Amino acid sequence: MIRIKICGLMRTADAEILNEVKPDFAGMILSPGFRRSVSEETAAAIRQALDPGIPAVGVFVNATFQHITECAEAGIMQYVQLHGDEDAAFLRGLRLSCGLPVIQAFRIRSEADLRRAAESEADFILLDSGTGTGKTFDHALLDGFPRPYILAGGLTPENVRGVIEQRHPLGVDVSSGVETDGAKDPQKIREFVNQIRSEK
Repeated sequence: MIRIKICGLMRTADAEILNEVKPDFAGMILSPGFRRSVSEETAAAIRQALDPGIPAVGVFVNATFQHITECAEAGIMQYVQLHGDEDAAFLRGLRLSCGLPVIQAFRIRSEADLRRAAESEADFILLDSGTGTGKTFDHALLDGFPRPYILAGGLTPENVRGVIEQRHPLGVDVSSGVETDGAKDPQKIREFVNQIRSEK
């Protein structure tokens, strides 16, 4: 079954719709400076509102071990997602400091980026066009890619089923594709999940 990650939660109301549709992951951006960034306090409130069966993913961009570990110890998240320039040494150190499973995201612009992704020691890898850009990358680059991956970037309720049928990813990650006027849209989230889970 395709794993579904709804990312960029900013409000406890976002948790309510996720509790209805039950994706496999719920993501929150815990590094400052991005449109969807949330404070640790807001993230804790969202985690509290989420169904305990939906793992929360804390998304970090070039954060410190200390910041990530503090969020882990606070119970805000059950997975860590690295979306910056973190290298293998950072990942190994992070495992020692916080002990949570790691998703490592890669911005895919060339075959060289895919080679780096394939060599990652992370538990899961996520292939994206950027950091919340809402744009896709050239999926033809994925031909022959040697390991399972979560696919992100430019996915919407209208195109996600076709992308899955063509590329067969381990999972999909969406943020802007299920928003209206910059906020999570419950109907778009329902449609996105239904496109993946309904039999056709």
